[in-house]
Amino acid sequence: MAYAVVSTALEKLSDFVRGRLPDIALGKIGEEINLIKGVEKEVLSLSSELTTIRDVLEDAEKRRYKEKSIQNWLNKLEDLSYDVEDVLDEWNFAIRKRQTEDYVPPMRKVRSLITSPFEKVAAHRDIAVKIKGLKERLDLIVKEKERYGFTVGTFGQVAYPRQSERDGSTSFVDPKEIQGREDDKEALVSKLIRESAGQESGPDVVSIVGPGGIGKTTVAQLAYNDDRVKNCFDSRIWICVSDVFDEVRIAKGIVEILEKKSPNVTELEALLNRVTDSISGKRFLLVLDDVWNEDYSKWQPIKNSIMCGGPGSKILVTTRSERVAKVMRTIEIHRLGLLSDTDCWLLMQQIAFFGKREEEHVELQDTGKNIAKKCKGLPLAAKVLGSLLLFKGTVEEWETVLKSEIWQLEKAEVDLFPHLLLSYNELSAAMKRCFSYCSIFPKDSKIDVKKLIRMWIALGYLGSGGSPGDLELRGMEYFDTLRMRSFFQDFVEDDDGMSCKMHDIVHDFAQFLIKNKSHNLEDPSLVSQIKVNRSLLCHKELPSEDLLDFVTCLKVLSLCGCQLEEIPAYVANLIHLRYLDLSHNPLTPQALQTICKLYNLQILYLKYCGLKEIPGEVGDLIQLKELDLSGNSWMKELPETICNLHNLETLNLKCCEYLSGLPQDIHRLINLRHLPNGQTYNLRQIPQGFEQLTTLRTLDQFNAGIGSSKLGYLKKLNQLSGSLELRIHVHGQEDVKEAHKAELRNKKHIKFLKIIFLNGTGESDEEELVENEAMEALQLHPDLQSLSMEALEPHPDLQSLSIFLYDGTKFPNWITSSLFHLKSLTIEYCSLCLTLPPLGKLPCLEELRVEEMNRLEFLNREFLGISGTNNASVPSSSVVIRFPKLKILGFACCPRWTEWEDITAEEATNSAFSIMPCLKHLASALENLNIAGSLHLSEHYKDKNGSGWSSLAHIPHVYVF
Repeated sequence: MAYAVVSTALEKLSDFVRGRLPDIALGKIGEEINLIKGVEKEVLSLSSELTTIRDVLEDAEKRRYKEKSIQNWLNKLEDLSYDVEDVLDEWNFAIRKRQTEDYVPPMRKVRSLITSPFEKVAAHRDIAVKIKGLKERLDLIVKEKERYGFTVGTFGQVAYPRQSERDGSTSFVDPKEIQGREDDKEALVSKLIRESAGQESGPDVVSIVGPGGIGKTTVAQLAYNDDRVKNCFDSRIWICVSDVFDEVRIAKGIVEILEKKSPNVTELEALLNRVTDSISGKRFLLVLDDVWNEDYSKWQPIKNSIMCGGPGSKILVTTRSERVAKVMRTIEIHRLGLLSDTDCWLLMQQIAFFGKREEEHVELQDTGKNIAKKCKGLPLAAKVLGSLLLFKGTVEEWETVLKSEIWQLEKAEVDLFPHLLLSYNELSAAMKRCFSYCSIFPKDSKIDVKKLIRMWIALGYLGSGGSPGDLELRGMEYFDTLRMRSFFQDFVEDDDGMSCKMHDIVHDFAQFLIKNKSHNLEDPSLVSQIKVNRSLLCHKELPSEDLLDFVTCLKVLSLCGCQLEEIPAYVANLIHLRYLDLSHNPLTPQALQTICKLYNLQILYLKYCGLKEIPGEVGDLIQLKELDLSGNSWMKELPETICNLHNLETLNLKCCEYLSGLPQDIHRLINLRHLPNGQTYNLRQIPQGFEQLTTLRTLDQFNAGIGSSKLGYLKKLNQLSGSLELRIHVHGQEDVKEAHKAELRNKKHIKFLKIIFLNGTGESDEEELVENEAMEALQLHPDLQSLSMEALEPHPDLQSLSIFLYDGTKFPNWITSSLFHLKSLTIEYCSLCLTLPPLGKLPCLEELRVEEMNRLEFLNREFLGISGTNNASVPSSSVVIRFPKLKILGFACCPRWTEWEDITAEEATNSAFSIMPCLKHLASALENLNIAGSLHLSEHYKDKNGSGWSSLAHIPHVYVF
């Protein structure tokens, strides 16, 4: 933790010394550096001495949990590093404030000129004094460092724990001491004794994956010692890998077990030859316990030496990381679940009740069962708590344990957390800081992954350099690494993104690491516990003003859902703030002016605040990277000053239903990458210049052909990805040309496309006039929509297509001629089409839904993609399959549909083609069939005992309405 904090401070000091702080024009560096004139030597000395200290932090970090004095010394160092960041923030704030004041209107300029010299002097003096004070504190820390005799190390990206810090494992286990793992053992035994499909690629690898302390080694031991496994293999070998993957030590261990004597060679080549000789032709089970290696080149020599084993040989790996399992070329992963509270109690009482009398058991049992719930299913926690309770014999002592947080218990630091420290120590310095920060969230709460990464960015944990989007990608990589090491669980993905949770024990460990650095303040009585806060989340009630005296250095503040109508005045003084969430508060535009001078602010959430307008001063927040205005449905326009936010990457306008347009100069937002705008149905004033936003990746919805919005504006936006909904008004030939200009075929990252034609849906008088003209144009040129649709051909990689309210008389050819990756197709309210295109040709189509096609009368073999009345078009040497992957088929509300040409008899006698094989083979089966809005079909199929039902009986889910 200290290494990460010091590294961040050094990075900022380095920027400071080189004069490369963000947003300082080269011509102004000389002027701005005057703010710290006279303390240049102190700044250089701070940087030099912190670098020297960082070189010994590897040793200090390892000793901090064993030596209290070193823990205190590291805390002082971390606090100083935070303060260095804060002073540099103040300097940066002063610069940005002055830059903003450069734009004041002439009438305010006189007053500004009168006051600014005094403000400059005050800022200069204040910052200089603070820097000198930091230097004095650092001198004392350096002096204290000499007492501890730290060794200089190289704190690399990965720091593996030494072998001496880990307990080695053996294959021996007492099954009577194990609780709740019988099902896991049976599943694992089944995997191990199962015959392999083939041995060409060597022995199958099975991996047990889970966090530290969940019982991976125990389950491996149970399976290893099962009689069925013993009888299945000629040889069984157990190797505890633990340490850095040492090929020589592993090979030596294998030879020693197989030859029953220690080999007298140390060269890897010679050892591997011995391994091959000893294992050749034998059906063996090799257990590699506690593997951490993520380098395939280190595993490959061992793997190659055992390829000669007999058929059915297996390798069983236990690891905390799915990445390791992949490196080992695992074919089956067994993920261990958590124990029940009952099993935790049974495991805990085996230890806790040892030596106690029966009457004590009765007295302590109820409290003990409640304590077991604190284990949250982790066997190691049950053992640690059992060991702690072994020496506590009264109800009062057990109640004290029950009321304590696990991270505060003496046994946790000694026996439980070292196991988690192994995974933690393997992380890079930056990832350590990112993980420990997660203690800020309440236990068992959902963590919004996107917001978490935004917080990391705001706190500087991900660095400061890189092009737009680099920090988000880095943050996602960090999160994935933590996820692969089981620090997070319970993942849920929906339209809003991904959320997850932390296991309670992992959360306790994060709290143990960070202690008082961050808090989620559900209870204002915690004020006295807070000393150095950088983050504060408060979602129930507003923190008191007394609290804010302790958190003037906040970088992350969430007051979401605190029912604020006004923003407290003290928030304006939080000049270090990077991240501010005021969502779900009934705020006024005037209230927002309070925060418009927080010049370091990078992320601002104002979701569902009932805002009708945004103050123009928001344009002063020139460091803003993300502005979330979603859910402010009454907001009709955005201030033009938003276009001053040149660093803005995300502008969220979802559910701003009455927003009518975008600012005229929106093209100035040259870094804008995400413009989520779903359900902005009135957003029709899209200015010319929108097409210059070539970095745009997210655009949920685009309304075209009304107002100033034109489809041609999409031409250059080829980075658009994910989902796009086009709401199109076709008035004449000009709109057809615009559809061609959009060049959707070049937008290969769009996977989900919805096309809605809106002619005839005008709401205002002016819109009604335009729509009437459009309807007249359509009457004169009935194929206008058909021509537009033909021009909107998407990229062949499209996965999902939905077409609504299309009034063309035929569907475009590209649906079946180019969309060979299409998985889902929905067609609704296409009232003029008499039939459907040959959709049976689509090789990947899994879901087809057709509704409200008023003129659809029949479906024939052309719909299936079979031309003619016979099979002459099909080569005699091949079988053509139509709808090969269809799983969901839905037709509804097609009132004129009377016939679907029956060719099942022809199919049965002609092997040249196969129609919907899912109707006959459940292995690739049609799983859902809905019949609605057709009286004839409903009557025909409603009786499950009737003749009609037999043709549908094999489909699992049939719904007749």
